[in-house]
Amino acid sequence: MGDPTDGVLDTRSRIAAGALRGPRLLATGCGITGRDGHPAVTVFGDNPWARERFTGEVDSVRQIRDLVHHLADREVDAIKLLSEGACAHSGGPGYLWRNPVFPDGVELVRLPLDLLRAGIEAGHERGLRVTVHTTQQAAAREAIEAGADGLEHGVTVEPLTDHSLIDLMLDHGITYTPTLWIDDAHPDARGNLKKVAEAGVHIALGSDTFSGRGLFGANTLEEAELMVAAGMTPAQVLAAGTSGASRQCVRPDLGAVAPGRRADLLVLNSDPTADIGSVRDLGMVILNGELTVDRRDLDL
Repeated sequence: MGDPTDGVLDTRSRIAAGALRGPRLLATGCGITGRDGHPAVTVFGDNPWARERFTGEVDSVRQIRDLVHHLADREVDAIKLLSEGACAHSGGPGYLWRNPVFPDGVELVRLPLDLLRAGIEAGHERGLRVTVHTTQQAAAREAIEAGADGLEHGVTVEPLTDHSLIDLMLDHGITYTPTLWIDDAHPDARGNLKKVAEAGVHIALGSDTFSGRGLFGANTLEEAELMVAAGMTPAQVLAAGTSGASRQCVRPDLGAVAPGRRADLLVLNSDPTADIGSVRDLGMVILNGELTVDRRDLDL
């Protein structure tokens, strides 16, 4: 979600061709944001090289449509838009984006609503699901009403008090990806996840791994544990990381152990439905029916 387009698609191709050993990789390419939006002037504000590659900044409906179609031509698996960093509603006052890493804050303007709608429409024209980075209730509602298929982060910076927003998620079949691994510092993030999960909103497991700390892959295990700590059951979290994720990615060949599905399996030595920490107790990894990691004989 939101990687340098050339680099991640090249890596995806090399893995698929067998030239590089790695996991099955689905990618959106760059994240699309407004001019001077997040993460262009936040995470990458002092790094123009990364800003140019990780983000696609747009000023107009035409630009966002052209960029979405360009990414579709590159055969991305989905589209990511960023609505982050504005006011409580479109056209309102500026918003100061704050993060512990950037204590002084960065003033942003949220992606205008006409651009948000145009980006989602263009993605759907190409048969791609579109997920939108939000942190506020108002931004989440805008994204859903504009036609988004999923919310990245969802509602993190404030308590989720708008019950009609949860109803809207259910009515539109939204997938909510809480990313507690990066957002757990917000005091309302866990409670908001608990509310949407208990309501029956579709949940996918995601960590927002690229944030300058932690280890790729290991972050996902920590995310699973945080989701349980937030009130989800281990079985719900396992579904979020498998069938829930495959639903959001529109990959019915993945995400479940069943006839006709791809044999991508983690074989564990203990029961993760009893203790989610058992996801760390790895025995084997099977990718597309082939044994790729076997730790059963190791003295760990």
